[in-house]
Amino acid sequence: MARELGVSAQQIYNWRRQFNRLSDKQFNSLDGVDYSKQESAEVRKLRKELHEARQEVEFLKKAAAYFANHQE
Repeated sequence: MARELGVSAQQIYNWRRQFNRLSDKQFNSLDGVDYSKQESAEVRKLRKELHEARQEVEFLKKAAAYFANHQE
């Protein structure tokens, strides 16, 4: 690979080391969106909570409709 690119093998290792060092800081966000592992875990947690909340709302709508139809 180094020969194909016309650079030394050491230069490729240096680039890789620099990329790995910087990627944790610079390549985790794009257009203001944080793509880090911590942020992704929080997004998954919030999606799960939203799903559960939507299920509760649907249940409550059905329960309210049921009791509204069976009032005496």
